[in-house]
Amino acid sequence: MSLLSLSHLELRDKVMGELAANPALELVEERVCPGCHRRLANGSPCPRCSQASDGAMAIVFLSPRESVRPTPRLRPEERPADQEPAAPEDLAIHVLQQLAADLAPEDRRLAAYILSSLDEDGFLAEAPALIARATRTTLTQVERVLGLIARAEPPGLATSGPRQALLAQLSLMQQDSSLTQLAGRMIEESFSELGHREFERIAEKLGAPPARVRMAAAFIQDNLNPYPARAYWGSGRQPVSADPSVYHQPDIQITSPPSGADGPLTVEIFSAVSGWLRVNPLFRQVLPGSEEPHSEEWGKHLERAALFVKCLQQRNNTMRKLMEILVARQREFILNGDRHLTPITRARIAGEIGVHESTVSRAVAHKSVALPDGRIIPLFRFFDRSLSVRDRIKEMVNDESRAMTDDEIVSRLARESVHVARRTVAKYRAMEGILPARLRHRKKDPAVSRV
Repeated sequence: MSLLSLSHLELRDKVMGELAANPALELVEERVCPGCHRRLANGSPCPRCSQASDGAMAIVFLSPRESVRPTPRLRPEERPADQEPAAPEDLAIHVLQQLAADLAPEDRRLAAYILSSLDEDGFLAEAPALIARATRTTLTQVERVLGLIARAEPPGLATSGPRQALLAQLSLMQQDSSLTQLAGRMIEESFSELGHREFERIAEKLGAPPARVRMAAAFIQDNLNPYPARAYWGSGRQPVSADPSVYHQPDIQITSPPSGADGPLTVEIFSAVSGWLRVNPLFRQVLPGSEEPHSEEWGKHLERAALFVKCLQQRNNTMRKLMEILVARQREFILNGDRHLTPITRARIAGEIGVHESTVSRAVAHKSVALPDGRIIPLFRFFDRSLSVRDRIKEMVNDESRAMTDDEIVSRLARESVHVARRTVAKYRAMEGILPARLRHRKKDPAVSRV
């Protein structure tokens, strides 16, 4: 299991460490197919393992060569920006870029100090008066900057807690109806009861119909986020679920069918080392005649070497079975892009392979795949159910004549039979680096920015 969760670069370090520590383990400097152990004369793949069987959707084989960065079909200046995964941007930088035009020069250092002081949920740990004293600024200046940060994306940052974050988000919503007014009263006057879903008690306290209170609670749940920093995808403060870095050396490479669009895809799983890892046969021969003080120690070395080789083979077999199923299920996604991703779970793949779900999770972790179009993506992207919706949102924003609000995006998605909540749209928009409507409008209209 520990070998399965390693990338090929991490596995290479692991193999080299075992070779240095265990004299019973040997690396034969000879090109041998990791699958069938056929000796290979040149840099070509194994002629047996790289051949497609009848009716196969993909040719999946273990490659004896180490990973190389695939040669892109386009020059760097010709490649679309969304084809290179970017390293995650820190939440503070994300907010400062939005506020650059609104911050006075004397407020920039103060804004950076406040953003660096936020906790993991995006709340302010220090009182404004203490911030003013620490930064040698006035309380008025601190409150002004806090107001700007609270209106940035994600909204509600730098507030004192969930209640204030929800009120800040509600104040930015364009619709001003009786429902939003009731939602504001519920947050401000009955926040504890709202958290316990005591709708009858809230209705009695505020003098509102119970059905109306339930509608306002549903509105809050669908449109507001009590922990604003969690809405930001890829923050350096949060566990990174998006691309953790720019990938340079993939663990797996997928190439288009050479014989036309209907042919099988070729999937090459790179080896951790170029050579043949095995138990040293001379060590096995010498062991029976060794002296007593050394025989027990050498026996442990021999047992560990045999176990390591066996575990490495099991890792390779699991990766091969995983990729055979994934490529067959996600062929359209591989060839045509994010819109064509088929929703699939790790549990379903585990059932087809005949292993536990945790085994699939380890096999997917820390692995990257080079696609036919030149992109290198994390392997867990094959299980990302949000990709298709995010691609639709990105297309809508690129084609919009005026900046659409999140509610309008929800309505357009519903017309395409894609039903998501407004808060989900806001999260997906943040994942794609798309600004909220009010900031996109300012960016597209220079006159508004000047005002």
